Amino acid sequence: MKNNFVNLAVFLLAGIISLVSTPAYSQAKKSATKPPVSAPPVNYELNDSHFHLTNYIQEGTNINKFLDIMGDKVGRVALFGIPLQQQWSYGNTGNFAPSYYLASDAPLYYYSFTDAFIAMAYKSLRPEQQKRFDPMITGFNPADMYAADHIKRVLKVFPGVFSGIGEFSIHKEFVSSKISGETASLNNPALDKILDFAAEAGLLVILHNDIDMPYPKSGQDPYLVKQIGDLFRRHKDATIIWAHCGLGRVVQPIHDQLRLLEIALGNPETQHVYIDISWDEVAKYIVSSPEAIKATAAVINKYPDRFLFGTDEVAPATQEKYLKIYNMYTPLLAQLTPDARYKLLKGNYERLFDAARIKVRAWEKAHANDPDVIPAPTPSSGVAKQE
Repeated sequence: MKNNFVNLAVFLLAGIISLVSTPAYSQAKKSATKPPVSAPPVNYELNDSHFHLTNYIQEGTNINKFLDIMGDKVGRVALFGIPLQQQWSYGNTGNFAPSYYLASDAPLYYYSFTDAFIAMAYKSLRPEQQKRFDPMITGFNPADMYAADHIKRVLKVFPGVFSGIGEFSIHKEFVSSKISGETASLNNPALDKILDFAAEAGLLVILHNDIDMPYPKSGQDPYLVKQIGDLFRRHKDATIIWAHCGLGRVVQPIHDQLRLLEIALGNPETQHVYIDISWDEVAKYIVSSPEAIKATAAVINKYPDRFLFGTDEVAPATQEKYLKIYNMYTPLLAQLTPDARYKLLKGNYERLFDAARIKVRAWEKAHANDPDVIPAPTPSSGVAKQE
């Protein structure tokens, strides 16, 4: 832009003072018509595949403030809210307003407006800022056979915004049992419909499902391992990121988990499944001992294309808080090969989310005129008469 103004100024000046033939003007014109030099890209340290802009009462960090928090450390972020709202039940907590699901016995319920909130936050940004975010759809009930229709509707109402779905949860410690209505499960055909549509539209999927139940009895069959393996094999056309590798606050690694994970990563039937190592509750297991660090690094080094870094931070107020888990993983990162470290922190994110952006935009374009979404009324159309 600056060079264009230089060109214009030079030509106007030349016409006014009739110095077109002077050597000084010739040199000025030559310099002004050189192509602009692009600023070198910022060498960000990482991308974040797992970030919640808002919390369990739909409050959070202003997206412009969050850009400041990302700073020159974080390049791109998978952006989503939390699909669940913690109810404030006066009978349970009185005047105390709970902001976290463990702070009250009152139920959680699905909060679909989160998708519109995330979309509008994203659309408030300048185009160059938008490029740093990959918004995700989360505001659906995975036990609802209409959930896939909700996802489709969001894509059509907000074209050009979303890259995937999730993080959404099926089995999650202390959360699943608090949600009003039917409990989600890995065997529910509603979930199959969701993943079928994700595959059709090219939506990337971030799925939270614990690998075991909290506090299992000794010798208890980790039945969720088989169920999630069956789910992955049923949906080979969907690109799935398994959040936290199935671990949680109290859900510990099952016996031989790394060995089983290595088998799964080498299985041709699950080549579409990726692992994110987000959440400080996961990091505490991985960096718990030199042996755990070494064993985890060995698996990531062997399958560098299959792991993504994420923070799982919720509405952080400072960069220090936001990057806490990144700093926790310092001893793990030190044992990764340069290739594995790059792919974990940046490369795999860019490969998967770039592909999703292209596929979803193509689906939106192909289905832009489908009649199953009611368009917003224009100012002149008035209110439709109810039958």
